This record gives sequence, structure tokens and C-alpha cells, in this order.
Amino acid sequence: MRIAVLMKQTFDTAAIISLDANGQIERQGVNLIINPYDEFAVEEALRLKEKHGGEVTVISAGAPETQDAMLQALAMGADKAILVTDDNMAGSDEYAAALVLSKVLGGLEFDLLLAGWRAVDDGSAQVAVRVAELLGLPQVNVVTSLTIEDAKAVATRDIEGGSEVVEVPLPALITAQKGLNEPRYPTMRGIMQAKKKPFQKLSLSELGLDAAQIAPKVKAISYFLPAPRAACKLVPGEAPEAARELCRILRETAKII
Repeated sequence: MRIAVLMKQTFDTAAIISLDANGQIERQGVNLIINPYDEFAVEEALRLKEKHGGEVTVISAGAPETQDAMLQALAMGADKAILVTDDNMAGSDEYAAALVLSKVLGGLEFDLLLAGWRAVDDGSAQVAVRVAELLGLPQVNVVTSLTIEDAKAVATRDIEGGSEVVEVPLPALITAQKGLNEPRYPTMRGIMQAKKKPFQKLSLSELGLDAAQIAPKVKAISYFLPAPRAACKLVPGEAPEAARELCRILRETAKII
């Protein structure tokens, strides 16, 4: 079974985000990881390979340092990696990323396409489903359980107020939600083997694309940090006195009542 996994490198979810002097997100000194939802997709691909045989190829488009996250996926057990990196991709949006990734997949043979349902940095949840649309693939999103049998995928997905079961023919796109599995940690042996596995780097020109074709449709005008939370005020005293003082503050200072 040939499984392709789309993945993105994102900031560690515990990272403290700041802006530089130009109002851009400061990237120096920030730990980068596999997007957590994509890590669920990698783990599911590995479990399917262990059950059905085959190979797992991880694919990404981004800056050169994205290779660090891809090496982690290889250390987990993926067989191959393909990274599209090009200076002309700086500032690209979801449209451009989907176009680039669809070009890579158009040159591959695969039975199943997996990805996280969204990235934790931008939260757009667009790229994977755009790729499926460009390739004409059926898709099931926010999946928490997956079974592959007889060239079909049977997936349980989250919906408002519950869940539903969807069956689609392969090849198809499945996007992973938290709860699908528990990703494994790379072993020392896996880390050493990752360095010897096939790792292909491609440019836009090698995919038949140029800067004009991936010009972003959406552009971020500015970034800002949320306002810091105001310090709390403690009201001392016994319960009756504290309650009276709290009511006074709410009425005279906060003007809520």
C-alpha cells in the first residue's frame, strides 16, 4: 500500500511568540516541530503500513529548515521524504501551497493521502482539502477512526454534536483529528536510519512552476499580539464584607452593575 502524507513544520505549541522590529513574527530561537495534527497522520500511515505492507512518503513545501521535521517523520518510520523549497515561495499562501503539493503528488502513485485537518499556526484548514480538489480525490475530514479494506476507506469523523461514518473509494484524502491515534516517539535506531533514507529536494522549476503561478491570493497586512491580561484585584476580608466591597467595585469602578 502506497501512502503519501502531507506535513508542515510549525512553531512548538509551547513557544512564546514575539514580533521583531519590523512587525514580523520572530523566528530566531523558536523550537520548530511537526504540526501536531500532521503527526497523527504520519502515525496512522505507519500503522497502516505495518498492517497492509507498502511504503510511506512524507511531502512538504516550505523553508529549508523544514527538513528537520521531515527527518523526524523518517525516524518514526516513514520510508521517503520530498521537500519543495524555493526562495520564490516566501510569503506564499494556502492556494500556493496546495498547488505546489498537488504538482508533487501528480507525479506519484499512491493509494491513500493523509494529512492533519489543520495547522496549529494559521488554523486555516485549507491546504489538504485544496489539494484533494485539485487532484479530484474524495475526502473525509477531522477523522478519529480509520479502516482500510477492499480498496475502500471507512472513516469516523467528528461532526457537530456527534460523529458520522463515511465510506469512500481509494485513492482518497483523509485528514486526521486528535484521537485518531497516539504518535510514537522515534527510537535511536530510527533516528540513525533516517539519515540514510531517500530525501528528495525539489525547486519550483523542477515542478514546472514559476513565481507568477504561485503568487499569493491572500496577504497578511500586519501582525499583532493579543493585549496582555489585566492584573486581577483581590478583595480581602470575611465573606460578607468582601461581597459588599466587590459589589461596590463592580458598580463604581468597573461600572458593570
